[in-house]
Amino acid sequence: MQTTDVERLPLRTFAEKAYLDYSMYVVLDRALPHLADGLKPVQRRIIYAMSELGLSAGQKHKKSARTVGDVIGKFHPHGDSACYEAMVTMAQPFNYRYPLIDGQGNWGSPDDPKSFAAMRYTESRLAPYAQTLLAELGQGTVDWSPNFDGTLEEPKLLPARLPNILVNGTTGIAVGMATDIPPHNLRELVNACLHLLKHPNAQLETLCEFVPAPDFPTACEIVSEPHDLLKIYQTGNGQVRARARWARDDDGNVVVNHLPHQVSPAKVLEQIADQMRAKKLPLVEDLRDESDHENPIRLVIVPRSNRVDLDQLMAHLFATTDLEKSYRVNLNMIGLDGRPRVKNLKEILLEWLDYRFATVTRRLNHRLAKVNERLHLLEGLLIAYLNIDEVIRIIRFEDDPKASLMRTFGLTEIQADYILDLKLRHLQKIEEMKIKAEQDELAAERARLEALLGDDDKLKGLIADELREDAKKYGDDRRCPVNAKPAAQALEATEILPVEALTVVLSKAGWIRAGKGHDLDPTGLSYKAGDEYLCHVHGRSNQLLVLMDDHGRSYALNPRELPSARSQGEPITTRLDLQDGGRVVVMLTGEPTDRYVLGSDGGYGFVAKLSDLDANKRAGKAVVNLAGALLPPLPTQFAQGDRLAMTTAEGRLLLFPLADLPELAKGKGNKLVSLKGEDRILNWGVVPEEASLELTCGKRTLTLKPADLAFYAGARASRGSHLPRGFQRVDALRALIQESGT
Repeated sequence: MQTTDVERLPLRTFAEKAYLDYSMYVVLDRALPHLADGLKPVQRRIIYAMSELGLSAGQKHKKSARTVGDVIGKFHPHGDSACYEAMVTMAQPFNYRYPLIDGQGNWGSPDDPKSFAAMRYTESRLAPYAQTLLAELGQGTVDWSPNFDGTLEEPKLLPARLPNILVNGTTGIAVGMATDIPPHNLRELVNACLHLLKHPNAQLETLCEFVPAPDFPTACEIVSEPHDLLKIYQTGNGQVRARARWARDDDGNVVVNHLPHQVSPAKVLEQIADQMRAKKLPLVEDLRDESDHENPIRLVIVPRSNRVDLDQLMAHLFATTDLEKSYRVNLNMIGLDGRPRVKNLKEILLEWLDYRFATVTRRLNHRLAKVNERLHLLEGLLIAYLNIDEVIRIIRFEDDPKASLMRTFGLTEIQADYILDLKLRHLQKIEEMKIKAEQDELAAERARLEALLGDDDKLKGLIADELREDAKKYGDDRRCPVNAKPAAQALEATEILPVEALTVVLSKAGWIRAGKGHDLDPTGLSYKAGDEYLCHVHGRSNQLLVLMDDHGRSYALNPRELPSARSQGEPITTRLDLQDGGRVVVMLTGEPTDRYVLGSDGGYGFVAKLSDLDANKRAGKAVVNLAGALLPPLPTQFAQGDRLAMTTAEGRLLLFPLADLPELAKGKGNKLVSLKGEDRILNWGVVPEEASLELTCGKRTLTLKPADLAFYAGARASRGSHLPRGFQRVDALRALIQESGT
């Protein structure tokens, strides 16, 4: 039995080599473009296959399936859908700055670029711009390699007459690397190349004067700062911010007529409509999509009134929708050395010019060889013409006419073969004057070609002239204006939404709701069976709403998002995660700078700002370290002379300056009153200077004048003085301000 040699490798070595081979294949033969022609292999094969099918810009369209079949059958043995999708992208004018394919039929739309029809329905041919890649293909300018099965040859690169790598750009993801090259304006790139031809050592900053920014096909506005754009071209990495362009029409509406690159108009409208449905954009009354054939993009935004600041509205929409978008830039490509690398603008243009020099040199040498070959044939043809009778005799009677011609007239083998291959009917066309005229013309061309090949300056001039010619033929003006603007900021809710008076109501079972206005009677609302009114607070829709539980934790809610008071509300636990079985016992609202006295009936307290109680999470935050039960928070203006009054279970009253309390964000606070045994604080309140204090005990009231209050004044943390008989357990106290009589 015959045995075959088997190579044995460790699994680790085999797996590592297989993965590296696959990685290099993906990088070099699938995902990254080549600097020379700016194309990935599949794109290059599509363009070449279409040229071989005769689908140039001047020919009739043919079914796209015909092209895809040729591409995958002859050059690119991969899936037809992936090949067709690459073909579609090159035909979409909203995706490619200068499309390479001219499509007929449904090739997708800005709303949905992948909504193109199947390849059996669409037709295509090459766009005029594709000639910049193909015009010199048959002139000895590029190397060729066998196709995947070795039956045909395909070009390794295309002889690009323009720096297509930057003209159209591309995106791709390989193994461990990616590329994001934005499109640019053709004329600007040509001007930069012309400057480099004259000044090879030009600074990159100078080149950026010619190429200030990318130029997207959708004609959006580029709003990146100049230093950010310069950084992109210096390092090959960065971000470009693009923004939609809009105008005000005669009716005062906003008309968006240019969107950022690859942004769907339908998605933008949906984003704005979502804000309107959530009542977060009351500045907008209506939306309309008036796009048609004449106006591919026309989105109309109708403001609620003519008092709406449209600039402010659009700044908000730029920040909250795709009307402003950032694009990642990563100038990663395969260089002439066959290695992928991120390059800066100057490196790209200089390397492409090197490729262009090599291409033009090969083209001229190829043409020079053709001219010399023709001159050599004409020289033999002229000898034959001058001795036509002898030539005819030799051909008719000699056994070996080729050798005889070479021996008789000193011809080369090529000249003799050419004469022998002449047809008799061509003899009448041969005239000495015509031959010499063609010889003179070709001799002049040879001299011109040799002069170009022998002088770098003349070669530069030829390349420059060709660049100018192509820029004039295929170039256009910049579409995207460059205007540096700061990043858009979304408006605060207080700036967008109208401010309304609200009454927030909480029930004992923890159901919360809010009603418009302050004249709402919270006790008259309907409650669920077994539930009843607990507390309410008057505020405004733009103010902070803070809730505190009986464990001293605070929580925050947006009052705009609460259910209407016309319903029975919703459980507060759907919005908050109350900790340790806590129960909300009080609500506060106001401005962030409003101050409240916080404390517990165990005799400790402090002053805190309302903003300190704001908790941006469902679980809230611990604010008061309780030494007993939480006392109702007291609003205070912290005016000069304000005093804190409190009554205890032992029937004592103490007043001390409110300024003696510290202002803290959280904690236990300072000792308020000295308590002994089971004593605790029953009531407290803030008493302004020169105000009286009214005490209520059952149905009896006691009013203490400012002079009477001096008896109960003391230092913070003292015990206070006993109240008169009958007022040992005070139910409530309140300050009576003399100016208003209350």
